[in-house]
Amino acid sequence: MRKTKAIQAIMKPSILIIGSSNTDMVIKADHLPAAGETILGGTFFMNPGGKGANQAVAAARLGGRVGFIAKTGNDIFGRQSLQLFEEEGINTSNIISDPKNPSGVALITVDAHAENCIVVASGANATMNAADLNMAKEMILQASIILMQLEIPVETVEYVVSLTENQNIRVVLNPAPVCSLSDKLLGRISIFTPNKKEAEMLTGISITDDESAKKAALILAQKGIETVILTLGPRGALLLHREVFTMVAAPVVDAVDTTAAGDVFNGSLVVALAEGKEIRDAVYVACCAAAISVTRLGAQSSAPYRAEVDSFIQQLSKSNKQKVFPK
Repeated sequence: MRKTKAIQAIMKPSILIIGSSNTDMVIKADHLPAAGETILGGTFFMNPGGKGANQAVAAARLGGRVGFIAKTGNDIFGRQSLQLFEEEGINTSNIISDPKNPSGVALITVDAHAENCIVVASGANATMNAADLNMAKEMILQASIILMQLEIPVETVEYVVSLTENQNIRVVLNPAPVCSLSDKLLGRISIFTPNKKEAEMLTGISITDDESAKKAALILAQKGIETVILTLGPRGALLLHREVFTMVAAPVVDAVDTTAAGDVFNGSLVVALAEGKEIRDAVYVACCAAAISVTRLGAQSSAPYRAEVDSFIQQLSKSNKQKVFPK
């Protein structure tokens, strides 16, 4: 296994993740604190995290040939992260060590219902810029699919999108954490993957049922986005592709921690697409991988391996619980 991962890490990646790398500091508690409230927590642990890093690990564990462009501090957190990425078989040749800024850190509280709140100190992530990406231009232009998030500057995301224009490269944007995005940027995105809260903030639509979810997805698609995938937690995902809506149901599981569910979804999605799966089949694979992840604590540690996802889907099929495309 280790030899396979080492070979995978030096191969030219077909999947490129550009984004953040953090160290997650997690406290389990009975409930999430309200403003001004101090609570006593339970278990504390530290994990490698960051949306970009989580997605890269998730994609690598599903067998994708993954490259990761990130910026860490020249500190123990940055060095530990780099070592872990290499152990996962990720091409790290374009991970930058920033001598002036620390690695990113995320403070996470997880409640008894597996819900969480997260505060991120971006550190070196916030300094990734066009000059950094120019050094990785060859890797960018060789990718078949690029996945980004918003824990790096929006200007950096926009620059990557400009480099890929007319290059036959699919660009997937996971708008987390959500912020204002220009219509020009959205119009250049191939696949857009907001969750319910992000879609509400970007469209002004309160999503309370299927119809309001469809309305929000349609508003986003009208910006020029080719495919909108609105993730809906335990319900699954609403897919809007070529003006056709499909509700892809998620398997029912007992969740313990939803911290990286969206990242596992996105990382799994791009692997399935890179392997040539149809978009709705890729969304179902992503829903299944995310369902496995929420049954485990942690971010990257929760990401399942390919054999686990394949086995899970097979079990669902045999038990007639596979519900991919409801009528």
